[in-house]
Amino acid sequence: MAQCVRSTLNPLRTPHSVTRTVSVQNPAFASVSFLRTLPEFKKYPKPCSLVMSCQGKAQNQQEERPQLSLDDLVTSNRKGEVLGTIKDSLSNCLSETNLLATVPGLKSRIKGKVRDIYDAGDYLILITTDRLSAFDRNLASIPFKGQVLNETSLWWFNNTQHITPNAIVSSPDRNVVIAKKCSVFPIEFVVRGYVTGSTDTSLWTVYNKGVRNYCGNELSDGLVKNQKLPANILTPTTKAADHDVPISPNEIVERGFMTQAEFDEASMKALSLFEFGQRVAKEHGLILVDTKYEFGRSSDGSILLIDEIHTPDSSRYWLAGSYEERFQKGLEPENVDKEFLRLWFKENSNPYEDEVLPAAPAELVTELAWRYIFLYETITGSRIDIIPTQEPIHDRISRNTSQALSSLRQL
Repeated sequence: MAQCVRSTLNPLRTPHSVTRTVSVQNPAFASVSFLRTLPEFKKYPKPCSLVMSCQGKAQNQQEERPQLSLDDLVTSNRKGEVLGTIKDSLSNCLSETNLLATVPGLKSRIKGKVRDIYDAGDYLILITTDRLSAFDRNLASIPFKGQVLNETSLWWFNNTQHITPNAIVSSPDRNVVIAKKCSVFPIEFVVRGYVTGSTDTSLWTVYNKGVRNYCGNELSDGLVKNQKLPANILTPTTKAADHDVPISPNEIVERGFMTQAEFDEASMKALSLFEFGQRVAKEHGLILVDTKYEFGRSSDGSILLIDEIHTPDSSRYWLAGSYEERFQKGLEPENVDKEFLRLWFKENSNPYEDEVLPAAPAELVTELAWRYIFLYETITGSRIDIIPTQEPIHDRISRNTSQALSSLRQL
């Protein structure tokens, strides 16, 4: 979500001191006149300082967990409420932006897989589009996807400030974030709790090919697809322009991508964020299977969480209630993310090599839009406003962003 200037940091400079004590911060973002009113946030207790150290407490404090089922996805009354709006919006997605022509003072644009990033001088403007990315390419545009991703990340950013600070300044529009500038570490911190996945860098893909040491993690023989790991593991990748490449912690330091102190702090934060995300997901009948985090260093030397957090784009979610039974039967878990659409493309094309891919079926696009909404509302307990307006999405974004930047420059 809160992207920063992407520049490789100088590994030879003296690193800032790093502390492993994370203080609780004010959970509210900067209060400015143009900041949208966000839903009330549930406050969660500070997680245990070390990942996996809460297990003993959890065993002694068993609570009744909600049991979601596939029926909640298929027959939900809420699905009936939003399905018509989703279908009506199939041809009105935010696939491209050009704020350079509509917002004064912007200097340049970087087009990412999902987000368009604009340089606004002291700040960055991040527009989360409706583009769906997988296999290192865009597959389709999903109605309201950008809005749901943006608001999902805002909820998680707000609820994880006791673990790590982030680069968020404000969110003047449902698809927009204004962020602090910082130097981005060219590493994605991928954290995994299960042996699964379908992409070339997924844990199951490499494990099934016989790999037993992956990104510095020793993996035992005999694991099967979708099995829970004994402990969460970190499998970093480099942020290559065309394809993410797995890398070990030692290589990250040796190749100068990060200092040892920087890597230690960022990896600790990534594992703590994941453990916290798993606990929150479990409270709502979900399993947070795996995810990725990105970090950058701000002008004051602090390491900030950037980009996005625990969205259905960056994360894999399964329904907890049916996982164990389906796993024992060798069935795929019921998922609430884009995995089913990834699998469709793998079954109907070679998404890594085919120059032209088949168009995603409208019913699958509609279903994915609903699943994104379902996931947001399940975790946050808030209904998301997806009422379409007559005003083009790009015009609304341009207007709200211009007003926000004008207000910021007057502060």
